[in-house]
Amino acid sequence: MEVKEFYYPSADKKTTIHACMWTPDKQPKGVIQIAHGVTEYIARYEPFAEYFTDKGYVVVGNDHIGHGKSIAEGSKPMYFGPEGSWNFVVKDVKTCMDMTKKEFPDLPYILMGFSLGSFVVRTLLIDYANEKIDKVILMGTGQMSSIAIKIAKMMANSEAKKAGEDNTTLQIHNLTFGTYNKVFKPNRTEYDWLCANEEALDEYIKDPNRGSDFSCGLFRELLNGMLYTAKVKNISKMNKQIPILLISGDKDPVGDCGKGVKKTYEALEKAGVKNVSMKLYPGDRHDILHEKDRQDVYKDIEDWINS
Repeated sequence: MEVKEFYYPSADKKTTIHACMWTPDKQPKGVIQIAHGVTEYIARYEPFAEYFTDKGYVVVGNDHIGHGKSIAEGSKPMYFGPEGSWNFVVKDVKTCMDMTKKEFPDLPYILMGFSLGSFVVRTLLIDYANEKIDKVILMGTGQMSSIAIKIAKMMANSEAKKAGEDNTTLQIHNLTFGTYNKVFKPNRTEYDWLCANEEALDEYIKDPNRGSDFSCGLFRELLNGMLYTAKVKNISKMNKQIPILLISGDKDPVGDCGKGVKKTYEALEKAGVKNVSMKLYPGDRHDILHEKDRQDVYKDIEDWINS
């Protein structure tokens, strides 16, 4: 496996986006592009890349604005930008795709989004419906009601007025990670919701490269993305022929412990998407790529891609 880091200008015209590409030692047979989750960075997916490069896939992805090494000088981490900056993040993923396709123009292309990245991918599928994508994996996704999203957005905007868009508050923490963690009381850590695998969870908590709490502005932008991708009229714009796999832990609070994943499945089917599959992993929480059964998850993804 060869690892290459590369950089390109963000759609926000101020951030330099950092990306990684892992290429197999043999002739590649496909590309898997990853859109990572909130607080993450693309290098965290190296174990996933090791598995799939060994199977012959190129694995690629970028750090979103405000994450990893994609933080502009003078900007705070965990912040995308002003209202509408969600689209910068989507366009940055599309730029990474364009660059990768230029290098590997004839290979099957699989797009995978985890958590926040799943909503980025869902937005990209709506906005770039003519883009040639062979398969899509949505991991750790969900489907809140539009009313609940709008209420949360009002609260995010209220907190932003008090503390500033690029700062966080206790209320923002309680609305996001705090809400998720309530499901697992009594809590061992603030991030019990993330992973049932305590060893992997402790490694995440100690990781100096991870982000911390949502800024008010980032939370608002995620809510904008969730609202946009929840509307059937928007889902209907997608290329309905692309096979989509939904995978999550059945104890993942982001997917309402499976209920939100099923609602996503139903929304895609209602909009006319022809080939939607779903798998929930018993006992797993949000970050299924770091649970104890992650090798099973890898194998299931591999088998689905090859199906």
